[in-house]
This record gives sequence, structure tokens and C-alpha cells, in this order.
Amino acid sequence: MTEESFFRKSMKIAVPVALQAMLQSSFSMIDQVMVGQLGKTAIAAVEIGGKPGFVFAFVSGAVATVTGIMVSQYIGKEDDEKVDVSMSINMLVMMVIALLTTMACLFIPGILTGIFTKDAAVIETGTEYVRIVSLIYPLSGVASILAVQIRCKDHSEYPLYISAVAAVVNTALNFILIFGHFGAPALGVKGAAIASVASQVVNLVLMIYFYNKICKFRVCIKMDGTEIKQYITILFPIVFNEFMWTVGQNVNTFIYGHMGTDELAGMALTGPIQGLSIGALSGLAQAAGILIGKRLGEQEYDKAYAESKKLCIYGFVGSALMSLILVLGRNLYVGLFKVDANVGMIGGMLLVTFAILAPVKVQNMILGGGIIRSGGRTKYIMIIDILGTWLVGVPLGLLTGLYLKLPIVWVYFILSQEELVRFIITVFMFRSRKWMNTIE
Repeated sequence: MTEESFFRKSMKIAVPVALQAMLQSSFSMIDQVMVGQLGKTAIAAVEIGGKPGFVFAFVSGAVATVTGIMVSQYIGKEDDEKVDVSMSINMLVMMVIALLTTMACLFIPGILTGIFTKDAAVIETGTEYVRIVSLIYPLSGVASILAVQIRCKDHSEYPLYISAVAAVVNTALNFILIFGHFGAPALGVKGAAIASVASQVVNLVLMIYFYNKICKFRVCIKMDGTEIKQYITILFPIVFNEFMWTVGQNVNTFIYGHMGTDELAGMALTGPIQGLSIGALSGLAQAAGILIGKRLGEQEYDKAYAESKKLCIYGFVGSALMSLILVLGRNLYVGLFKVDANVGMIGGMLLVTFAILAPVKVQNMILGGGIIRSGGRTKYIMIIDILGTWLVGVPLGLLTGLYLKLPIVWVYFILSQEELVRFIITVFMFRSRKWMNTIE
């Protein structure tokens, strides 16, 4: 395959996935920009109210990643029965996780929001938000598994179209329900939550429709002892890894929240644009998982290694351009929110810090989240990520934020050095080629 044809093939997957990820991130961004017109308490409430969803997004994303590893390799082997088994098992696991998350949000929302701040007004508003968005998780979980097989069948454009429609629904309902337009009551943060749920209903309905057009799926949970062991060996490390990583990120939010509401609101301002920016390049990680997974399924290891390096180069160039755009446009973005000067200044400085860190973050996504995981050796990334988060990031955050009480920009920059540690270890793992594996 020539450089040009590989680039086109990569972009055929990466661009629709990236645009879809950006649209998904736009849900959060739209919520924050519109809710941002209500002041810093509302911004902080949506930030902490979205933390259960943040954990679910990464854990469910781990299950979707496992689905992609299995489906892409079995498509490479032309084993349709194993594709059905992969879809069935992972759908079941996804539903269990989604229902547990929903129950936690319905029954203990006050406990979940109270972890991150002492501000009573923020806790009260955030609790109401958590209860309503608890309905999202089964909807988005099922849709994400269906989207995996659609992409593996070379139709990444369908999830993109679906996300575009859902984003329009979310934006329109936000406008109506947050501010009370067209005769509707002005529900504020509650309106943003209702809009999010409604958009996910639309997302799932459309995903089922397009899935039925291009995929044939039979429920099949027939796995022997060896296959069950192999599945657990792939699934457990990646789900445990993503869970522990998100817990670590929530510890960071705990630190920001206990530094003050201004600091928490300033960090919350950057969350949507960070998600949007990383989403713009997440397609390369997805493309890496699918393309390299198929190569491994065909046992073309040298081609898999060479193409992996090309994907890393694409990611570096893209992340460098993204960082430049963020630095130049930071004041324009912060100006979208009705916040006081101190919160706006904190948000702008944090965006510059994120822009500096972004190239390393993107390389970790492509290498760890896509390439190395494509071989099914997920325990390697679990070990690397846990070392980075819990031996570097969390201790540095607690030390600089709660003990030394440094400004939040320095706290964020210092604790984010976990990304550099993770990157160095991952490069050594990649070069060793020990991650290359064809699953049975």
C-alpha cells in the first residue's frame, strides 16, 4: 500500500470518527456555553454533575474498544460467527455497566456531587442535573457498541451523520428549555439535562436504523472456556484501567473544587474545548485500532508496525496545529461565558497549558489507546496508565494543590506530567513489538 493510499484509508476512518467525537463533545460544550450565561454556580454544577457521565464514558469506551479489537480481527479472519459472539458479549457487559451507573445516579446523587465541592448551591443544582442525566447511560451505551461494527464495516460516516442530528436536537432543546423560549418554562440547568437525554434517544433510534441497514447481527453468547479466559484477559485490564484513570481525574476535580469555586469554574470552562480538541484527533486512535487490528488478524506484523509509525506522525502534525489554534483563539472562547474577570483569566491560562501538553496527550491516545491495544495485550496499557495516574499525577496534584496551595495553572501543569511519563514507557513498549498478537 502506498503512502498516499494508506493516508486516504486512514482518513476515511479517522475523519468521520473525529467529527463524530467532536459532535459528541459539543454536547458538553453547548451545555456549558448556554449554562455559562447563568453564572459560575451553574457552570460548576454542570461540571461536577457530569462526573458520573465522565466515568461512564471512559469505562463504556473501554468496552467499545474491546469490541473493536475483537470485531476488527475477526473481520480480518472472515469469521462472521465470532463477530456475532463479540457483539453479543460486549453488549451484555455494556448494559450491566450502564444500569449500575444509572442506579447510582438515581439513588445517591447528592453523595456523588458532594465529593467535589463544599459549595451548597453548587451541590443542590448539580444533584438535580445528575438525577435527570442518569437516563442517558443505557441509551449511549447501546449506541456506542452498534457504532463499533458499523465503523469496522467501513461505514464510519453513518455514526457521524447520527451525531450531527443529535447535536442539532441537543442545541435546539437547550435553547428552548434553559432560557424558556417558545412558551416553554425557563428550566436552567435542569433544561440542559433534559435536552441531553432527548438527544441521546434520537441518537440511539437512528443508530439502530442504520445498523440494520448494513450489519447482520445474531445474538450468540456461545464461548468455550478458552475463549472466555481470552475475553476476560482482554476486557478486564482495559475496563479496570479506564475506571482507575477516571477515578484519578475525579481526584483532580476534587482538588480543583477544594481550591475554590473560581478555580473549579475556570477548569470547567476548559473542559468542553479540551474534549472538542482531543475529539478532533481521536479518530486517529480509532483508525489505528481498526487498521492495525486487521493487519494483526492477517498476521502481517511488519506492515502493522510500519503503518503504526505513520499514524503517530499524522497525530503529531495534527496536534501541533490544534495547539496553535487553541493558543490564538483562547480569549475568543473564554469570552463566550458570562463570568467574572478572575474566572476568565484562569480559564484562558489553563487553555494555554493544555495546548502545550496536547501533542503528548494525542500520542498517548494513538499509541496506547489504539495501536498497542489492537493486539489484545491490554494489560500493558493498564499497567502504564495506572503507574502514570496513581504514582505521578494524583500525588503531584494533592501535593501542589492542597498542601503547597500553588495556583491552579501550575497544579494542572505539574500533575499532567503523568502524560510524559506514560509516553516514555509506551514508546519503549511499542518498539519492543511485544504488543503484536493475533487473537484466536
